[in-house]
Amino acid sequence: MTTAHAPGQSYRTGISLIELFRMFPDDATAEAFFAAERWPDGPECPYCKSDNVQSGAKHKTMPFRCRACRKRFSVKTGTVMEASNVGCQKWALAAFLLTTSLKGVSSMKLHRDLQVSQKTAWFMAHRIRQAWINDGGLFDGPVEADETFIGRLEGNKHAADKLHAGRGPVGKTAVVGIKDRETGKVAAQVVSGTDAASLVPFITDRTDVEATVYTDEHGAYRSLPRRHETVAHSVGEYVNGQAHTNGIESFWSMLKRGYHGTYHQMSRKHLDRYVTEFAGRHNQRPMDTIDQLRDVVRGMVGKRLRYSDLIG
Repeated sequence: MTTAHAPGQSYRTGISLIELFRMFPDDATAEAFFAAERWPDGPECPYCKSDNVQSGAKHKTMPFRCRACRKRFSVKTGTVMEASNVGCQKWALAAFLLTTSLKGVSSMKLHRDLQVSQKTAWFMAHRIRQAWINDGGLFDGPVEADETFIGRLEGNKHAADKLHAGRGPVGKTAVVGIKDRETGKVAAQVVSGTDAASLVPFITDRTDVEATVYTDEHGAYRSLPRRHETVAHSVGEYVNGQAHTNGIESFWSMLKRGYHGTYHQMSRKHLDRYVTEFAGRHNQRPMDTIDQLRDVVRGMVGKRLRYSDLIG
């Protein structure tokens, strides 16, 4: 494996595309990888949890049979890949691309790279994003908290769609986020507004009661039940001792570069899925690439996203 040379990440061991295809030359090797990550001690029935499983059964799509409940299953059963006709090799490649591309991967690129339809690529990407959904535990702090607005630039809209409201939040969606300075991890979520009722519960639910929280001077944070320090951005103050929000603002920059440079548009309906993707990928950055991929594969288990639910 090669060593990545991204700024600040030179200690990470990466995987080149050549190495990736050597790892997963076909569906069988990718399926074996998924199985090893899901069942390190051998196959387990996803229905009754029995380990009395017959492997290698002569069934094209369901190679495992539980001797206890007599149900057949595959490595995809009980994961985001369930009921997918796409082979495990393409699932592994898609997971790799989404995991290692800091600004994300468009469904058009996945469609071309994986030789699947754009609709299939779009659905695969949203299913993989499910792997990054987790509670993450409480942030011990110090914690930076901030809110931002995500939406299309006026200059990039069709004339009929322009709101002519100048710069600002009009026509955009609010997102709140926090960054734990000790671990470097972030958490973010779409919210209905930027008032205290929208912002404060997210922060308190994800931070330890003893954590110190740094924010700007936005009035919504005044009711935050934590040790709380602020910086006054409105008067040009961006650092006040230990108080600053530079870390979470850096995350916003990456999210917006992905929005404008890769996806170009994220619907309000699915924006939270994209925010989860960027937060999950950010939190995996210290890992070697193979460990990032393993983390995503394990995160696929126990989750299901049907197409009807995605578009409904």
